Amino acid sequence: MGNELIPHADLDGPRAWCHVIYGLHALAVVVGVSGAASIAGAFVFGVPSLLAVVLNWLKRGEVAGTWLDSHYRWQIRTFWFTLLWLLVYGLLIVTIIGIPVAWLLIVVLGIWVAYRVIRGWLALADQRPIGD
Repeated sequence: MGNELIPHADLDGPRAWCHVIYGLHALAVVVGVSGAASIAGAFVFGVPSLLAVVLNWLKRGEVAGTWLDSHYRWQIRTFWFTLLWLLVYGLLIVTIIGIPVAWLLIVVLGIWVAYRVIRGWLALADQRPIGD
């Protein structure tokens, strides 16, 4: 995806919103690290990330066909894949034999979420698209 379709100056507003959305996701990660919840749990069920995913859906149409679209898609997919893996975690945690795997999964999932937020935000700061 190139940024030829929409002039660069016209993307200042949507790019600022994208920074806000990454900031909300990062806040959810910090809450997960510093609070009683897991990173993944805070990311999916915390108010900052819920607000961020709603903003993603509301603002995504403004960036269709631009390099920023990759960031909005990255953020939305991060949210939904985290929710999916949390459901797997929930199924594993209710079984006695799955508890060790569930604990490993929640740690790996937290690291993955933090990685996606950091990697995406750095690419946005460099004004580069992000790949899935």
